[in-house]
Amino acid sequence: MTCPCGSGSDYTVCCGIFHQGQAYPETAESLMRSRYCAFTKEKIEYLRQTTWPGRQKHFDEAGYRDRAANSIWLGLTIHEAQEGLQGHTRGTVVFTAKSMVNGNLHEQREESLFKKKNDRWYYVKPLS
Repeated sequence: MTCPCGSGSDYTVCCGIFHQGQAYPETAESLMRSRYCAFTKEKIEYLRQTTWPGRQKHFDEAGYRDRAANSIWLGLTIHEAQEGLQGHTRGTVVFTAKSMVNGNLHEQREESLFKKKNDRWYYVKPLS
């Protein structure tokens, strides 16, 4: 099965290895792709685990679960990814995630901040 992240690779060798805990994404962009894929696969615990540690206590599990379950995921477009900011510990990704929610097309365009800690990338917050 082709990975929902849009890489063109098979899910088992793409985002599946991250969701199974067999590896960690090596870039902010690959983490963004794996998080989008986690929504499509309803991997809510993965979304929590890849959220910046200081923000995990505020993680809205019910909200994420509802959004994942009640959406038809249509695709992810990465517009720009910058990594290696501030000595390779920060990165940004500009993306658009498309979905159908209650029969309505939803396009989430966002620039997101990612940070690296202990050799792992984490999603921090939207910048736009």
